[in-house]
Amino acid sequence: MNLKIYQVDAFAEQVFQGNPAAVLPLQDWLEDDLLQKIALENNLSETAFYVKEKGQYVLRWFTPSTEVDLCGHATLAAAHVLFNHEGHKGDLINFFSPRSGKLTVKKIGNKMRMDFPKDDVSAIELNDELLKPFDPKPSKAFKGKTDFVLIFEKEEMIKNLVFDLHLISKIQARGVIVTAPGKTVDFVSRFFGPQVGVPEDPVTGSAHTTLTPIWSEKLGKTTLTAIQLSARGGFLACELKEDLVEISGQAVTYMQGEISLK
Repeated sequence: MNLKIYQVDAFAEQVFQGNPAAVLPLQDWLEDDLLQKIALENNLSETAFYVKEKGQYVLRWFTPSTEVDLCGHATLAAAHVLFNHEGHKGDLINFFSPRSGKLTVKKIGNKMRMDFPKDDVSAIELNDELLKPFDPKPSKAFKGKTDFVLIFEKEEMIKNLVFDLHLISKIQARGVIVTAPGKTVDFVSRFFGPQVGVPEDPVTGSAHTTLTPIWSEKLGKTTLTAIQLSARGGFLACELKEDLVEISGQAVTYMQGEISLK
């Protein structure tokens, strides 16, 4: 059996930027074990699989080690594939995630806007488990549905952060987001997820469903700009709308081909 595969750089204006994701359009679902093996073989932070069902696309995301509840950049990549390679008509795509519910992506010029559920975030006390992996130390902490968020005072602290991935991997969460006010944007961040096989993610759309409500409250505004300060980097435009976070970005195709499952 052969399957189409695309590799897309999401939250990027040109290749080698943003966050690469693999996208596989399927006619029918394969066994979960096989989906996981494909994601491991791809060895990217995320592989997205989708099947068209009843006028929408059922979408699932896998890291090299596990299935995850939500992935922004791989959703953007899947929408890019549908708009540009798989013949989707119109400027709106309705996705459905068995783990996160309805997700929509709208094409607006050369960008795509994703509507994601806003994360439920609460302030928590800093403890040794959250402090020890990082130098310098954060000043505040929050907990979302799947991730911890650590607040730092300056952008340079995020850019030059010294961290211990072994200690981070012991934290019981999908990952840890570190963030600070930005110089040229509203906020900057980085995302560490060794717990799910992603040491540092280049650009994490889902993390911004957590970051946007935090920074919206801190800055007193609902429309925000953000940069993820990974080596590849990525720019995101975010807007808080009641229970939704709209995240906009661009994507570009790096590779398209076929995999063999003989």
